[in-house]
Amino acid sequence: MLGAGRRKLLKTIDQERVVAAIREAERRTSGEVRVSVSPFFWGSVRRVAERAFDRMGMTATKDRNGILFFIVPARRRFTVLGDGGIHARVGQDFWDALAAVLSEHFRKGEFTEGLVRAIRAVGEKLAEHFPYDAATDVNELPDEVDFSRSIKK
Repeated sequence: MLGAGRRKLLKTIDQERVVAAIREAERRTSGEVRVSVSPFFWGSVRRVAERAFDRMGMTATKDRNGILFFIVPARRRFTVLGDGGIHARVGQDFWDALAAVLSEHFRKGEFTEGLVRAIRAVGEKLAEHFPYDAATDVNELPDEVDFSRSIKK
């Protein structure tokens, strides 16, 4: 049985559209994209996102090219974390532009649309630096949206 808070989060994000966007992005790259949606909590969103990054195995990708979108809809806050391999290649300007896309949509409560657009942008950038190779690529991380239950500040 789902609690009321989890049901509300499930309604906030259209999981099917987000997972479809992740799968489409990952068809063109060896990079890995994950989305974690968190219930309301007080404290640093970035710190909790960093813990989620570790918990979800984001640093375990072969090329260190995982990207996590950590979303807290109730606070209209988010953090996007890229592992060292991708960050070294795209630079801060890319992350700033991505944050602008998400912020624009999140201000309007358009969480799914913001995520889908940002995931597409990430897929394009990952494909530039980490192109898909059918002979060697494996899906290293799950594509499902993570709805974390354990939040520790």
